[in-house]
Amino acid sequence: TDILLVLQVRLIMKAHSFVRENVPRVLSSVKDKSGTVPIPRISQYLYFLFAPTLIYRDNYPRNPMIRWGYVATKFAQVLGSLFYAYYIFVRLCIPQFRNSSQETFNLRGLVLCIFNSILPGVLILFLVFFAFLHCWLNAFAEMLRFADRMFYK
Repeated sequence: TDILLVLQVRLIMKAHSFVRENVPRVLSSVKDKSGTVPIPRISQYLYFLFAPTLIYRDNYPRNPMIRWGYVATKFAQVLGSLFYAYYIFVRLCIPQFRNSSQETFNLRGLVLCIFNSILPGVLILFLVFFAFLHCWLNAFAEMLRFADRMFYK
């Protein structure tokens, strides 16, 4: 359910950007009574939906070709990150809470479990950041030939 919520927020943000960029152009052309109304094509909107950007433009800088080896490397890095996060979770987080579930509840045990899970949790957050914001977005940017790769700015 969290993934669906994140996808819905992304789609709402993209729809807002699309409307905010196109409504002023359409209104100004109607106000000027020009013969042509600049309505974007469906292909431009579909490209925008899959492109790793939240700012709508009619045209984006494009690479001349797709480097499939680069795409495969990025997807392999996503898989490697997921397996490594699973390994960290199983080896470092679950045993802490498994041992605490067999004991009677005390505040000291809970605090120790939480503090022992902070470092693995931060490692997992870094892996998720790397897997999604670096590898996943770069792989899709390459497949769409999207040339503007400044995801961190």
